[in-house]
Amino acid sequence: MAILITGGAGYIGSHTVRHFQQQGESVVVYDHLGQGHKDAVSTDVPFYAGDLHDQAMLRSVFGAHDITAVIHFAAHSLVGESVTGPLRYYENNLAGTMKLLEVMLEFDVKQIVFSSTAAVYGEPQRIPIKEDSPTNPTNPYGETKLAMERLLHWSEQAYGIHYVALRYFNAAGADPDGEIGEDHTPESHLIPIVLQTALGQRSHVAIFGDDYDTQDGTCVRDYIHVMDLAHAHYLALKKLETTAKSAVYNLGNGTGFSVKEVIDMCKQVTERTIQVEQTARRAGDPAVLIASSAKATEELGWIPQYPDLKTIVQHAWQWHVHHPTGYQKGKDTL
Repeated sequence: MAILITGGAGYIGSHTVRHFQQQGESVVVYDHLGQGHKDAVSTDVPFYAGDLHDQAMLRSVFGAHDITAVIHFAAHSLVGESVTGPLRYYENNLAGTMKLLEVMLEFDVKQIVFSSTAAVYGEPQRIPIKEDSPTNPTNPYGETKLAMERLLHWSEQAYGIHYVALRYFNAAGADPDGEIGEDHTPESHLIPIVLQTALGQRSHVAIFGDDYDTQDGTCVRDYIHVMDLAHAHYLALKKLETTAKSAVYNLGNGTGFSVKEVIDMCKQVTERTIQVEQTARRAGDPAVLIASSAKATEELGWIPQYPDLKTIVQHAWQWHVHHPTGYQKGKDTL
């Protein structure tokens, strides 16, 4: 018996694979390697390079490993890309999930933990954001994730598939051991962009707007350590195994840090000069996004182990220093 982790070679997926292994769980990874990296997955984990639309391959995996539950990360996740290519996002994210659920039903697998996003909320009407806040996505990425949540809801009603949807805020950091970390192409997340600038791989960091209604005028976001996210998936699956009760949870630290505060922390941790350039706001960037994770704490017993921004940046920096070219082999820069 094993747990199937789709998208398990991606950033959050690979850290979750590692965490599940550390908990003694048997896991199988399924990833089409569009954004993921096979080197992020331990060689002792069964790995299948495949697309969710390839149901024949999915069936072979389910049959070969006696899959009992699914942790579902596989999805396109770039907001800007979703705006210019919405059809691709609906085809991959929503239609791909439909194909996965069909195979789950064939093999009588009735438990799934789903990687959702805070993007389902759109422009928040209140801070901190709670799970019952209005969902009004402002881009196709958030729309597809919300549609996937609704698909799971109706699949439970019709087929008895129980699910937990985890709405992340800003995933950050890296495995504390420094063996795996964040490597996107293109990179769109603030912390790795700042650290790449510290390494001399970028000329500067752009700050998009400094006139927001925040303490220093820059956007405020809730950063959550990737290993804390991984642990939340483990707790969510255990909840499903014991209660068979579906639910939706926010995952964040409940504390916001501005763009300038993140850059300053990166300067402190790296002890390097980081060039910053001010530019205009980006359309659709809310001033403040901070989660209320009280429900996850109360019902899952989830308490972040790495809530401190400095620790998050230190773990990310350790990864970037020793993997300056990501999962491509490269020399240390110190």
